[in-house]
Amino acid sequence: MKSALVTGANKSIGFEVARQLAQKGIYVYLGSRNLENGTEAVNKLKAEGLNNVELIQLDITDDTSVKNARAEIGKKTKTLDILVNNAGIYGGYPQSAFDATIDQFKATYDANVFSVVRVTQAFIDLLKKSPEPRIVNVSSSQGSLTLHSDPTYKYYDFKGVVYLSSKSAMNMFTVVLAYELKDTNVKVNAVCPGFTKTDFNGHRGTGTVEDAGKRIVKYALIDNDGPTGKFFSEENNPATGEISW
Repeated sequence: MKSALVTGANKSIGFEVARQLAQKGIYVYLGSRNLENGTEAVNKLKAEGLNNVELIQLDITDDTSVKNARAEIGKKTKTLDILVNNAGIYGGYPQSAFDATIDQFKATYDANVFSVVRVTQAFIDLLKKSPEPRIVNVSSSQGSLTLHSDPTYKYYDFKGVVYLSSKSAMNMFTVVLAYELKDTNVKVNAVCPGFTKTDFNGHRGTGTVEDAGKRIVKYALIDNDGPTGKFFSEENNPATGEISW
């Protein structure tokens, strides 16, 4: 049975990704910072008959928590097949280049960039032992420099310097990571789930968590002929999914 770790999986898109992976017979380690919320999420999935899920306490912004999670999963398995770096934050307001605070940048980059590095580095040894290891970094088309330089982009006027720049930085980590793993079986991609209706955006999104989950799971399950080092947003490119960095 393949195994997967999904960060920030106690609610919203992360929870749906955990559900869909479990439905496909994958053993899912459901990462949650809050144990109570994580337990509630696991119990909900088990009530649906999905017993191949397990709670892992994981605060992605805390070195000790990540190391403890790695040690705990390492006691249970010698390999990890899938890592979905889903957890992240928007960063609050203001998001103007003139008014956003340094503390906002620090907190947002810690959650959206440094934590992706932290978790990936902690689990890369288990991933490399898998015959088909996959890393999906949950990004946003809002992090595309190309799209945000194009006045015809439908979200061109929705600019928030803290969140957008954090996703751009995470995207570059994805590019470099894929390059450094190009001679291995590890496939690394950045995937935008779309403008999804969740707590993250005050339920202003237009897409469903089910569709968002499918988009992420698709790239978590690609075969060895699948892409790596790419950026996908099916909302912005329904034809092939790939968009420009």
